Amino acid sequence: MGTVTEIHRYPVKSMLGEALPSVMVTHAGVSGDRTHAVLDRSGAIGSAKHPRKWDKLLSCRSRVADGGVEVELPGRALLTAGDPELDTGLSDLLGRPVTVSASASADSALERAVPEYEGGVPDIVRATASVDGTGEKITVGRVSPGTFFDFGRVHLVTTSSLARLRAVCPSGDFDARRFRPNLVVDTGEEPAFVEDGWQDRRLRVGEALFRVLVPTPRCVVPTLSHDELKADPDIMRVIAREHRVPVFDLGRLACFGMYLDVLEPGPVRLGDSITVQD
Repeated sequence: MGTVTEIHRYPVKSMLGEALPSVMVTHAGVSGDRTHAVLDRSGAIGSAKHPRKWDKLLSCRSRVADGGVEVELPGRALLTAGDPELDTGLSDLLGRPVTVSASASADSALERAVPEYEGGVPDIVRATASVDGTGEKITVGRVSPGTFFDFGRVHLVTTSSLARLRAVCPSGDFDARRFRPNLVVDTGEEPAFVEDGWQDRRLRVGEALFRVLVPTPRCVVPTLSHDELKADPDIMRVIAREHRVPVFDLGRLACFGMYLDVLEPGPVRLGDSITVQD
């Protein structure tokens, strides 16, 4: 069905990550992916899904180095997770006390801004939204138990679907990095959203085997500035118009990409072929 054309991981949740030529996939996901997060004193987990509180995390870059995690703050040298200077620098950047942690309590909150476009959030969830101290309408949820993942352990997008979005909105900046995938798969001349047909099937990628779980509901993050990619508020409006699909019993949501779970660990390399299995 295609080949792996990009591999990414994001050691600190909602920070920029690193592009890799190869990576080991474990039952926990891409090795080194989202092992850390930034926490504030309220118990909130740093996520750019609430941009008024956390979008500056996307100006920071994280990477795995020597078995640990290093972070580059804007205009600063690399600092290691666990170094008090890193917490101080992030606190200065965000304007409130925060720390980088490899764990969070079971009741740590994951806050999401509520978009106005249809399909941006399930209606049942929208009904629970409230306005917080930033003036933003948000919902509050949790990450997957014992992780900093929102849901699936691995996230995949296809070039066919990216090409469709570029075709219907040539002025949009549909760079794959906006969607924070682990794997970008070149699907050649396959139709847009070919990955919808992979749901509930197995996907062999290199030496790893995945189960395709569900389309990935999108939030505000792809519209934000990422490194040299400028903010583009039309990104999600286009997806909401072009690709709203059923997700569990939550209704039809604006989705792009697929969440995967890991059935068999193994290395994945650039150029590896992918095979869809029943």
